[in-house]
Amino acid sequence: MTAPAGQEVYRVDWVPGTDVLHGTCHCGAEHSAEDPVALWEWMLAHPRGHRMRGDGS
Repeated sequence: MTAPAGQEVYRVDWVPGTDVLHGTCHCGAEHSAEDPVALWEWMLAHPRGHRMRGDGS
């Protein structure tokens, strides 16, 4: 999915059969949490705590 120019897209998916939510930040960093508030706080705190996919960490 491509965001309209100047807009950021955040994605939150539920992991079926669990209480876990999996979030993807507009930068491509990913994080999972059971607490939806904690997940959104992580995403909106960009870039603090983010690790990009493929960055070796």
